[in-house]
Amino acid sequence: MPLFTLFLLLLSLIPALAQKPLRSFPNCTFEKTAWGDGDSFLIKPPGQTAFSVRLYGADCIEWHVTDTTDSRRLRAQRSYFGITKIDPDPQKAADIAKSYGEKAAQFVATALQQPFTVHTALADARGDANFTRVYAFIVTAEGKDLAEELVKQGLARAYGVIRTTYHQTTLSGEAYGVALKDLELQAAGAKRGVWSLTDWEQLPAERKQQRNEEAQDQIGIDAAKDLNGKKINPNTANHSELIKLPGIGAAMANRIIEKRPFSKHEDLLKVPGIGPATLKKIKPHLDFQ
Repeated sequence: MPLFTLFLLLLSLIPALAQKPLRSFPNCTFEKTAWGDGDSFLIKPPGQTAFSVRLYGADCIEWHVTDTTDSRRLRAQRSYFGITKIDPDPQKAADIAKSYGEKAAQFVATALQQPFTVHTALADARGDANFTRVYAFIVTAEGKDLAEELVKQGLARAYGVIRTTYHQTTLSGEAYGVALKDLELQAAGAKRGVWSLTDWEQLPAERKQQRNEEAQDQIGIDAAKDLNGKKINPNTANHSELIKLPGIGAAMANRIIEKRPFSKHEDLLKVPGIGPATLKKIKPHLDFQ
């Protein structure tokens, strides 16, 4: 193999090699809670303390909307599926969307009736100050990937944090994400789940409006951060918060999450893709307290 080709191959493997290895917890049980939904819920390994997991790669519609953050997320999900105007009454339209979040939760509870396997690097998936969550892949008793099944049924969009998988052939995060997108396209074409409600004529306009609103939200957040001196803790920030940092995109935010914890600014240099120049940009916006 030519030396340059070998160099390119090794370079492509850096993100996967830098990730923390996955740990496997077989024979886990599903723990029913009042807050659980399709992509985030409580599980219990045999003989160990229960903990919360957040699925890699799949995003179910919000079912429990308790604050403005949840409301904005629900708005984004409705726009993505093209169901914002499913009913003339905005409240009824939102309730219809939320009902599919409940269906996703019910699907998961049924799929995990038998013991299942959890694969996780215990990367912090913080999203609620009241409990700790970690990102995970889940394989059902039938050997099916739970995130794939949710997307396939039209009960989730292919969206969110991804990483190198547990598969014997070891899919990269990018390959896993592409596979989920293919399943999403298949579900949309078959009009399964939420896709059965999609207004295809209005979908491009709804998504464009959502992108514009997110851009306006970003401008407001950045201005508030600069004016008020607010900073982000890289150890506790969620994915959407991390991508607000200058020079940090979705893929880089995934890597930061996987390399936690950090004790000082310079620790972020161990994240593939973050060099001295990027660290200099984000350093003023970080706080480890």
